[in-house]
Amino acid sequence: MDAIRAQFKKPLVLGIVAFVVGAIFGLVVLGWWLFPVQWQNASPATLSAEYQEQWLRMSITQFSVDGNSTQAQANYVALGPNADKVMATVIDNPGSLTQDQIQSYSLAVSSVAAPAGGAKAASKGASSILIILLLCLVLLVILLALVWWFFLRGHFKKTGLGATPAMQAEEAKQAATYTDYQTMPEGQPIAQFMASYKLGDDLFDDSFSIDSASGEFLGECGVGISETIGVGDPKKVTAFEVWLFDKNDIQTVTSVLMSAHAFEDTSIRQRLEAKGEPVQVDMGTQTVLETQTLRMVARVVDLGYGDSAMPTDSFFEHMILELAIWPKQ
Repeated sequence: MDAIRAQFKKPLVLGIVAFVVGAIFGLVVLGWWLFPVQWQNASPATLSAEYQEQWLRMSITQFSVDGNSTQAQANYVALGPNADKVMATVIDNPGSLTQDQIQSYSLAVSSVAAPAGGAKAASKGASSILIILLLCLVLLVILLALVWWFFLRGHFKKTGLGATPAMQAEEAKQAATYTDYQTMPEGQPIAQFMASYKLGDDLFDDSFSIDSASGEFLGECGVGISETIGVGDPKKVTAFEVWLFDKNDIQTVTSVLMSAHAFEDTSIRQRLEAKGEPVQVDMGTQTVLETQTLRMVARVVDLGYGDSAMPTDSFFEHMILELAIWPKQ
């Protein structure tokens, strides 16, 4: 579940999923169910060659009965630019029609066949050009969107432009290296996570599910903002809470990772001691949290302090924390 949740935090994956869901919804629900395409009053010019031939044969038969030249001409013009080709097909294969019927009909429509067909062809040609231009415009917009997504957006992210603090924290986490506990006395943990914070991510709160190798839920762990300092935006975090929950234990164990300034400030340290064991963090600092059946090592992989008018080393500019969990023997 955590792996799936992590994938959905990636903008590209989320964009692809949203596109697929939107396409399915638009095609099936809107296109086929709520608003299906319905053809009405279609012109014979849009029919296939087989049905255009049937249309012309019916028109010839009708003319041989009522002798209405005006209607015959209208029916012939409705075939559009293919009218002469369809007439040639009927002449070569008259079927149930007689030569007299075909010849009389040809004479009746001969005065309008060429001009009307040409006008129809010109009109249809103009419509086709307009459709092609619209399609080209749509494709151009899609192309520009793809260029932005795959190239320009990536450039802005690398330069920090347009990238949110949460996105920058995610990139830093992806680049971090996990501890190889397999070569150490502790051995390989059953779970290993990275939590990353960046100044400006005021809603920072990472949590992870702890499962056994067989998929059994064992508990949860995470890290979030515990204390801020000063006023204004963004929040200036001076302490984080790292916690471990064991489904077999009645309480959640917590440690408070404090900046150098917060740890040395007696009033701040005493206030935060109520939340958990206070720990002054530095590069490589490790703190151990234990419950009834779980043991977790929280290690500071990277950190940096912000630079402002605030006291020195009082708030974090960034921090990456590794959480490794083992079952207690």
